[in-house]
Amino acid sequence: MKVEYPKRISLANLPTRIEELNSLSKTLQGPSIWIKRDDLTGCATSGNKIRKLEFVIADALEHKADTLITCGWVNSNHARATALIAKKMGMKSILLLRGEKPSVMHGNLFLDGLVGADIRYLSPAEYERRHEIMAEIVTELKKKNRVGYLIPAGATYPVGIWGYIKAAEEIKNQSPDFDAILVPVGTGGTYAGLFIGKKLFDLKAEIYGVNVEENEDYYRERITEIIEEWNKSFHQPISYSREEIRIIDGYQGKGYSQFGRNEIEVIKLLARTEGIILDPVYTSKGMRGLIEELKKGRFNRNEKILFIHTGGIFGLLSRVEEMGDLL
Repeated sequence: MKVEYPKRISLANLPTRIEELNSLSKTLQGPSIWIKRDDLTGCATSGNKIRKLEFVIADALEHKADTLITCGWVNSNHARATALIAKKMGMKSILLLRGEKPSVMHGNLFLDGLVGADIRYLSPAEYERRHEIMAEIVTELKKKNRVGYLIPAGATYPVGIWGYIKAAEEIKNQSPDFDAILVPVGTGGTYAGLFIGKKLFDLKAEIYGVNVEENEDYYRERITEIIEEWNKSFHQPISYSREEIRIIDGYQGKGYSQFGRNEIEVIKLLARTEGIILDPVYTSKGMRGLIEELKKGRFNRNEKILFIHTGGIFGLLSRVEEMGDLL
């Protein structure tokens, strides 16, 4: 099938490498585990969000925008990537972050401030109204003859989804023989893009998501909504069933942005077997899901599994004090 991509601006270091995790596979005595290093898409712009922003920024420029407006938790990877790319493109950024302003700015939040983002902290109640607040900001900017462009959390909307549709094509060209591709799931956009890409490019691999919050039913419904929004927006509909959306539930731990001993042990395992650094919010939970499901026999020894490393090192560095006693 010929896929018609929308406009895109090259911002990430692509294609990212796919590496075999020989030491981890040997330690687990299981199937062959590989990793796609989307933590290496850039330096300060590392992680999965930059793939989405390649399409998002192109669309923002088409709309003559001079200000990017987005949202996320107080140490959001997506907000950090948006703030840095906005500065690179000569644009301003306004970040609506859920949480209180900390006494010391660490990790992603430090980088947000370093590039001069307009950071606005929202209470949980205010964050529930984030879309309304973002729309109000667009109206305020318009009065000043400026043009705001709204980006949902995680750039999870039809334009942003293209980032991981293209990543699926990249995987097909690099190594088409994986039996399973596994990714941590937060807003659902990365999973949805890979799933659509599987259909468009006839990937052999089943796409699995490990939810980092909520539950399996929530994500199956949410990802279905994302796919349908993409279908309607770009008129390249894919045929699928809801049951094909595979969510591995039970590894969200204490909830979004929360972590404990289980996540720390997985972070240590990857660091000490492969020299690869995971984060406590997304990738440690995704990798924990993979490891535990291997032990339960979900995947057999002859299969070849690809884990998508979605980045998050700055989020890890923001939690060093919390993690210290657990190392």
